[in-house]
Amino acid sequence: MALFDRFKKTQTPRTEDSPAEQPAATDSQTSSAPQGMIARFRQGLKKTSDLLNTDLRDLFKREGRLVDDEFLDELFGILVKTDMGAGPANEIRDRVQADNRGRVVEMGDVLASVQASLRELMAQQEEPITMAAEGPTVVMVVGVNGSGKTTSIAKLAQMFVARGQRVVLGAGDTFRAAAVEQLTIWADRIGAEIVTGNAGGDPASVAHRAVAHAIEIKADICILDTAGRLQTQTNLMQQLEKIRRVMGKLIPDAPHEVLLVLDATAGQNGISQAKGFSDAAGCTGIVLAKLDGTAKGGVVIPIRRKFELPVKYIGLGETADDLALFDVDRFVEALFDAPQGQQQ
Repeated sequence: MALFDRFKKTQTPRTEDSPAEQPAATDSQTSSAPQGMIARFRQGLKKTSDLLNTDLRDLFKREGRLVDDEFLDELFGILVKTDMGAGPANEIRDRVQADNRGRVVEMGDVLASVQASLRELMAQQEEPITMAAEGPTVVMVVGVNGSGKTTSIAKLAQMFVARGQRVVLGAGDTFRAAAVEQLTIWADRIGAEIVTGNAGGDPASVAHRAVAHAIEIKADICILDTAGRLQTQTNLMQQLEKIRRVMGKLIPDAPHEVLLVLDATAGQNGISQAKGFSDAAGCTGIVLAKLDGTAKGGVVIPIRRKFELPVKYIGLGETADDLALFDVDRFVEALFDAPQGQQQ
């Protein structure tokens, strides 16, 4: 068998993923002129922001509100609707109470307290991929079926290729032919190389060959896809440990990053996923996908708090360049970005 098998397809495959998971026709042509990063955050968080700002405006239908127990309970309910969970919502509620108790406040006063609390809850530096000191940097990507792994891998690869770096993809989801086909189309489209295996074959074998090929051609990055699996499937979770071991035989520190792709639309279930995958795979960071498709964008808050895993990137759309390095200040600003003239 050749060291790697390169597939070239001429049409988009039928996959089990949602339409948002399908490759765009031609990414460089279909995306509009690049927006500023703040504008992209706002667009990606639009559904969550619309929900928050509509409900917050409802708190202030009359001029000014007394910060009493009734007001604080209403605020708590609004925050919980974003899927941030009761813990963070309580902390924010307590901050608003401490800052404004017994005062008649306007919406801007409450927003200032809420935003300050969120920045403290989510405090982290920007966390790009940690690059190996020498040789290929190996990134393993894990997550449940349908979380957006394949598209997130394509977006990461596109980011590196755009920097002039050489990228090898490993199609380790050997149990789903459509996943291999889809990743192959992405690889051809963005200019990355891809290593594949036989349908139903050993994913660890694909991982080993992908890393070996990256070493052989002196690639900068090797990104390995893994089969989607539930965090409760013990045998499949143990398979991730095997994949790590075989890569480590070629590069002792590999994988240098283990990224967990979480579907933002999954809400609180993402917390369970984060625990299971962190325990089994040694995750180093999170890619939050499909953030633009949900009003539950607050779920990133309890995940960040509970597991102390940095949110490295967020998916803000469907094309290959719709991936943004996570920034807490931009996130908080976009979360409360009411349409102009509607914030008080």
